[in-house]
Amino acid sequence: MIVRKKDRVVVLGITGKQGTFWTEKMIGYGTNVVAGINPKRAGETHVGVPIFASTADAVRTVGGDVAVGFIPPPMAKEAAVSAAQAGIKLLVVLTEHIPAQDVMAIHAAAAKHGTRVVGPNTAGLVTPGECFVGIMPAFVPSVFKPGRVGVISRSGSLGTLVCLNLTRAGLGQSAFIGIGGDPMLGTTTRDALEALDADAGTDVIVIVGEIGGGMEETAAEYAKGVGKPMVAFIAGAASPPGKKMGHAGAIVTGNAGSYPSKRKALEAAGVVVVDTPSQIAAAVAAGLKGGRTAMQAAVSRQ
Repeated sequence: MIVRKKDRVVVLGITGKQGTFWTEKMIGYGTNVVAGINPKRAGETHVGVPIFASTADAVRTVGGDVAVGFIPPPMAKEAAVSAAQAGIKLLVVLTEHIPAQDVMAIHAAAAKHGTRVVGPNTAGLVTPGECFVGIMPAFVPSVFKPGRVGVISRSGSLGTLVCLNLTRAGLGQSAFIGIGGDPMLGTTTRDALEALDADAGTDVIVIVGEIGGGMEETAAEYAKGVGKPMVAFIAGAASPPGKKMGHAGAIVTGNAGSYPSKRKALEAAGVVVVDTPSQIAAAVAAGLKGGRTAMQAAVSRQ
């Protein structure tokens, strides 16, 4: 799920306002956009990209590895399922508020056809210096720069803040993986952690989570076997019990998904947990130099 410059990207809904804006940004940054989808404008060219009637037509003609959709909720299922059926291997679903039954249909089609879904309600994926897919400000040099720090985040805005702070501290990123805020995600925190653990270009991993659900606790089980230094921030520490946060997935039931539960699980797995996002950069800098022990010491001094 770490996107690369060689990946052939198909944009679903390319001719809309958002599709046009972000396609131009992706191309300008280096993303290999090979096709756009709009059945009503097949045969045309839009922002320099050939338009096809369907993802299947595009894949047959120019190929396609990754698809990203700028599609309204009522039409998101049809577009996503068609992309999976066409053989797309990585499907980035940006759309929020997709009906639950439609999300289940998307995941069922993805499982059947071997497609990895990122989202729904994700801000996308960034590989600084190479390419990006989605709606993250990869093209802003004060936010993203190439480096050795992998960042996982449910929230696009919090993920942007963390990358901004890292860049200001002179620390670049190897990859940003926005897993999204839908209750039924195709890619979990653990999935993203496994990808960054396997990535030779990543030396330190940052996890930006939030209360609700059990993804951070599940990721903590895998984290026990990760040799790379890891630091985490969990949003929602001051939230009242049972309170739903901004994302649909951020619902706490009893102690499961609570801040204490997540923090305890991550710390038991050797992950350094900070109290505020502003502490992450110093922890990462220490981790790059001296590993987990140095990272923990840096946080303790703050």
